[in-house]
Amino acid sequence: MTALHESRNIQLSKKETRILQLIAEGKTSPQIADLMCLSLNTIKWYRKKLKSKLDASNPAQMIRKAIELGLL
Repeated sequence: MTALHESRNIQLSKKETRILQLIAEGKTSPQIADLMCLSLNTIKWYRKKLKSKLDASNPAQMIRKAIELGLL
């Protein structure tokens, strides 16, 4: 399966995309929560959801796969 084909199967919301961008910028979960006016638990939930969607076990894999798939 090509990266282009895989990217069609992965749908990110605007909020998920923004959180992913902030993670790529090196922001921590507390910083992201403050910037987005969300609770820390909400950001942790989004991070977990993003890891699952991108089949990644850590933030570096998450960002790398998002870039490969053209999501970032």
